[in-house]
Amino acid sequence: MPLPSLPPIHTDLLSRAVYAEGAGIARALPEAVMVARDASDVEAIVRWAAGRGQPVIARGSGSGMAGGAVGHGTILDLSRLDAIGDVDVPRRRVWAGAGAVRAAVDERARSHALRLPVDPSSGSFCTVGGMAATNAAGAHTLRYGAMRAWVTALDCVFDDGTRAVVRRGGPVPSEVPAVRRFLDRAHAAVLADGSRAVHAGVRKDSSGYALAEYARSGELVDLLVGSEGTLALFVGVEVALDPVPGATSSLLAEFSSLERAVDAATRARVAGASACELLDRTFLDVAAQGSAGPAVDPGAEAALLVEVEGADAVAAAEVARALAATFDRAGATRVRLALDPDAERELWELRHAASPILARLDPALKSMQFIEDGAVPPDRLPDYVRGVRRALEARGIRGVIFGHAGDAHVHVNPLVDVRLPDWRERVRGVLDDVTALVARLGGTLAGEHGDGRLRTPLLDRVWPESALRLFRLVKGAFDPRGILNPGVKVPLPEQRPIDEIKYDPSLPPLPAAARGALDAVERDRAYAMLRLSLLERR
Repeated sequence: MPLPSLPPIHTDLLSRAVYAEGAGIARALPEAVMVARDASDVEAIVRWAAGRGQPVIARGSGSGMAGGAVGHGTILDLSRLDAIGDVDVPRRRVWAGAGAVRAAVDERARSHALRLPVDPSSGSFCTVGGMAATNAAGAHTLRYGAMRAWVTALDCVFDDGTRAVVRRGGPVPSEVPAVRRFLDRAHAAVLADGSRAVHAGVRKDSSGYALAEYARSGELVDLLVGSEGTLALFVGVEVALDPVPGATSSLLAEFSSLERAVDAATRARVAGASACELLDRTFLDVAAQGSAGPAVDPGAEAALLVEVEGADAVAAAEVARALAATFDRAGATRVRLALDPDAERELWELRHAASPILARLDPALKSMQFIEDGAVPPDRLPDYVRGVRRALEARGIRGVIFGHAGDAHVHVNPLVDVRLPDWRERVRGVLDDVTALVARLGGTLAGEHGDGRLRTPLLDRVWPESALRLFRLVKGAFDPRGILNPGVKVPLPEQRPIDEIKYDPSLPPLPAAARGALDAVERDRAYAMLRLSLLERR
């Protein structure tokens, strides 16, 4: 059967340059760029690449933090696969193309009083394909779980261009060569030993392959979600939906110690809170420089922002008041309630206050998220936050620490002065210290953003060799040519976690038009824009 014609292959420097960066710190100039017009294009491109041994790096909005969508090889832009199907209301399901933006899928669901509960902070521009690829999560993961739990089917293109739908609860497409190889070479080993490939006690984990989930369920969907384009490329995703809650209420609680805040977060989780966010002292200090959100006592070491749900406003308010009393007993120094949408909006402005303030700081201070996704067992969260503070302070780097307290999952924005001659050594030192800290506390380096090229070379420090051996076995079965996003999940020889950093002033500059387009994407958070279209506008 003849292949469909390939879409244009862009090899000019300008086109390649606008795909050299994403939302994280990495820069890597690809060899070529191809923009898929539909799923058949993806089949044709992968067959073309397989015949040449050409690496293929799938990309949606390029909003991933860990560099999984930035690399050498051919970038395959899936953002035009953005169709959203009709909502199946009785079954609470909807199909969407891999390039459909999460906010658009959620909006379609809400027109039927349903929603997609997985809500990463990038939800206004990230794609559902990327969310499935990284097992994305968000604030409401505390109650609703990460993306894997909500994916019911995946429309996949495998390493030879073969396409098949993998459905939860459905038959395994064993006629697909890649799936047959996995069943023959790796399935039994994963069932036998995969259940031990976990970070015990960690509530969120998008690192490695989900061997334990597959060993538990036997569902191929569970293994493919979170695989970051290394086992198959997703061209469509079917997700389950949940009813929109009748009402919500929120609380802001201040604490004099991290231990009390973590104890309160545990109580919030047990009480059924839908979200529970940690604002560390480092975050509060930065937020205090702006005027958004409520003021917090300068003596507070941490604050919690919590959301609860109810069938109606009265029920939600009742839950919030009960939780406020619980926080008082847990040692909160002050608790504020927000029982209507306007009050809630004002309270949650505090969570978003730091980013615009950071953007106004000295332009030589670059916010580099290279230790931005660690998660540990909940009782170790105070040790983790304090350890991150020490790692930053030891190298004279200011940082902002915040995250999902109920899941003991922490984001960090180190502010690096790239004028200093040893700034790269400082960055490497912090990464080394925090990796050792995560390993010592039994945590994961990737709670919700995936391993990407940033963390893959570090996996041997947080996973046992028995797990790494299974990762290699699974990757080799699905992708023996090694063309699907090489260097992610399974490291390449001599691969380094910190390679080219896009903020490095010593790097050769990108073409001016590309630099302008990429700066606009970052400034305006316009990641959902097709990069080539940005060049056409300039």
